[in-house]
Amino acid sequence: MNRISDFFKLIRWPNLVFIALTQFLFFFCVIQPTLYGSELHMPRQYAVLFFILCCSSVFIAAAGYVINDYFDLNIDLVNKPGRMVVDKSISRRWAIFFHLFFSLAGVLLGFYISLQNGNWLIGFANTICVFILWFYSTSFKKKLLSGNILISLLTAWVVFVVYLLTIGLDADLLHTIREGSKQKLLRLTILYASFAFIITLIREVVKDIEDMDGDARYGCKTMPIVWGVDFSKIFVSIWMFILLALLLVVLIYILQFQMWTAAAYNVVLIIIPAVYCLRLLYKATTTADFALLSKWIKAVIFTGILSMILFKFFA
Repeated sequence: MNRISDFFKLIRWPNLVFIALTQFLFFFCVIQPTLYGSELHMPRQYAVLFFILCCSSVFIAAAGYVINDYFDLNIDLVNKPGRMVVDKSISRRWAIFFHLFFSLAGVLLGFYISLQNGNWLIGFANTICVFILWFYSTSFKKKLLSGNILISLLTAWVVFVVYLLTIGLDADLLHTIREGSKQKLLRLTILYASFAFIITLIREVVKDIEDMDGDARYGCKTMPIVWGVDFSKIFVSIWMFILLALLLVVLIYILQFQMWTAAAYNVVLIIIPAVYCLRLLYKATTTADFALLSKWIKAVIFTGILSMILFKFFA
């Protein structure tokens, strides 16, 4: 029983659920009502392909978490010794097996989708994601900013790949799509992908500050180690202001259409917590402070993703 529990801990099951939830909400609460409205429904074959795509994304992410823990053994001994799994209850050999199994499953499912959908970018891009996660764990994670940017791009890809699934619609289905909806969907995709990129980049740098001790001991060149904590806080602050500017633009757009519920949600559950994160950032000095900030950022990510539900009612 402990090994089963540790296996789910190894693949970071809450994060995998979050990935699946993000794609589920984007597909059924943003894409469906934007393209078809409340009167029509997404063709069944695309709903099936979506579920396969979701499994592919979850498998690739699981493979990334496994290989990351495999190469982070020494660092995790310092940063989080109580949460280690590899080399304790799960051997390194099994960790490699799980990584290869999940990677292969994710890639094969991606190419199956491409074969059915006609968009080969999905299959090849998912393959690239597997290699990115491998090289992130082996080298990019220890380098200045490059690892943070890669993970942020992969997070944005979680949203964007769902959009790619929909742009391969068959010609005979085009007449069922609402006029101008493809352009609107592209804007919404860019909005949520940008939100995912920015908020993930912010959290990645905050995590680097939190994990400085273990990272420094094993030669990592993360931003707080190379440029210092103060500079890293300024960097995070700049991106926080960019995020808030994006959220304010969205709020102004929403208010033009008198969507009061959506506006209230945006202010109370996204903008105000984001401002509070900025306050926590300025006051943070200890590892515990940055750990608390990281949790609040995760809360903003969660409420930001849940905002997709609003499009089900206001699209």
